[in-house]
Amino acid sequence: MAAHTMAPVFPRVSLAERPDFSIIGEIVQPGSRVLDLGCGEGALLAWLVENKQVLARGVEIEAAQVRKAIARGVSAYQGDIDEGLADYPDKAFDYVILSQTLQETRSPLQVLKEMLRVGRRAIVSFPNFGHWSVRRAMLFTGQAPKTKLFPYDWYNSPNIHFLSINDFEDLCRTSGFPIEKRYFLSGSTRVGTMPNLLAQTAVFLLG
Repeated sequence: MAAHTMAPVFPRVSLAERPDFSIIGEIVQPGSRVLDLGCGEGALLAWLVENKQVLARGVEIEAAQVRKAIARGVSAYQGDIDEGLADYPDKAFDYVILSQTLQETRSPLQVLKEMLRVGRRAIVSFPNFGHWSVRRAMLFTGQAPKTKLFPYDWYNSPNIHFLSINDFEDLCRTSGFPIEKRYFLSGSTRVGTMPNLLAQTAVFLLG
């Protein structure tokens, strides 16, 4: 008898471990067309499909991650977002998502421009390098910081651009990217004051 290959079984998707995913889940409207850049294993897209009935597409550079996303039932393909999104026409999606990936791109400004070309709105989340724990680590060690937020050594970190909330807002202002909404988080708690100092993660909705 031929051997049957068991499909991988994934646990039911929960957004609790990624507070920025919870915010993104709030933003995205039911039935939207969604493109997730750097979608990883497709957990966010799978949740959006199940709970918001979105038309979902994902792009991921790591082939193993793409396979896992497809195994979840997510439509995903292998691609390098730094090379652009030429396969998609203008305004092909209602939302283009870039979660915790902007700091890993070679050309973040070009990536943002492409997101706003192919999407009516862009959702961007990133770790805030201006957080007090990062500042303290640099002050007392005099070295590239290693914190819960940035746990890597400088030589093996996937992060190649270190930005703060203020840096991102400056970029949006000078580049003419309209900011529709801002969300600031410390863990899963929303931060209302001094976000550049107190927030670990930022989520922006760009129009």
